[in-house]
Amino acid sequence: MSTDHAISATGLVKRYGAKTALTGIDLAVPTGTVTSVLGPNGAGKTTAVRILTTLSVPDEGAATVAGFDVTTHPTEVRRRIGLTAQDTTVDGLLTGRQNLVMIGELHHLGRSVAQRRADQLLEEFSLTDAADRLVSGYSGGMRRRLDIAATLVADPEVLFLDEPTTGLDPRARNELWDVLDTLVDRGTTILLTTQYLEEADRLADDIVVVDHGRIIAQGDARSLKRQVGGEQIQLITTRAEQFEAAVAILANATGAQPTTDLTARSATATTVDGVAALATVAATLRDAGIAVDDLGLRQPTLDEVFLTLTGSPADDDPADDPSSSSNHRKVAR
Repeated sequence: MSTDHAISATGLVKRYGAKTALTGIDLAVPTGTVTSVLGPNGAGKTTAVRILTTLSVPDEGAATVAGFDVTTHPTEVRRRIGLTAQDTTVDGLLTGRQNLVMIGELHHLGRSVAQRRADQLLEEFSLTDAADRLVSGYSGGMRRRLDIAATLVADPEVLFLDEPTTGLDPRARNELWDVLDTLVDRGTTILLTTQYLEEADRLADDIVVVDHGRIIAQGDARSLKRQVGGEQIQLITTRAEQFEAAVAILANATGAQPTTDLTARSATATTVDGVAALATVAATLRDAGIAVDDLGLRQPTLDEVFLTLTGSPADDDPADDPSSSSNHRKVAR
């Protein structure tokens, strides 16, 4: 069954006793794209993912994944998805190859097919050299790559990733991002939750911000940044005694009251005129003989967007429904 949207949800509502975890979520994820779901603790991210992966049933609303209704055809949905939880779930007492072959056999691929698929994934995830080592000796980044490889054994159309790079060092995180890029290039659709806003900025075609069980903003990183004040001019003066004059010049050019850090000799002001305002500030500073260490045009960070939209810093969301578990993985077709 084909559809332009790999994931589609309308009016999803989920209650747990007196608590309403979702208050009517609408979601549309085009095939072959990456959508990131962000939100503070208890926002509803985990609940939404559990419904979309058939681990929970909505009280109201409907959703389809890979063209099948998650409530009326859950088995068909499970055959077409992969789910990677926050904690790696591969068996440390088996080798990397044994883990993948075992998962393949659980998917009824047959021994020989499972072995070929394991070899293919080990190569794609740069794990061939470690294929016959016990997973207990793998680094965190290697275990995470193997965990995602295990999710891909059955070649799912849609991949759900819950905090995929939590606990990884920057190098391992970048390596995993490259792997995810490759998957998307091949047509896999990815929905990920993450506590790393740089990860959403780097990977996502679309970002959905959820708070108190509802979507409060949606768009790509650039459009979300424009929602919270557009571009900003930031300057750092070389000498502290010139800082006050530089702030006045910045305020006059932008028409906005700058935020300042006297210790860092830094001032930032929003502007609607972009490069034109920057040029005015630069020329006026030069004419006034004010030296600067830095002067530039920047957009708000995604962290600033998140804080503005939700009133909370980005944080891990370990469980926003009381029945969730971090160790779910689909293993049977």
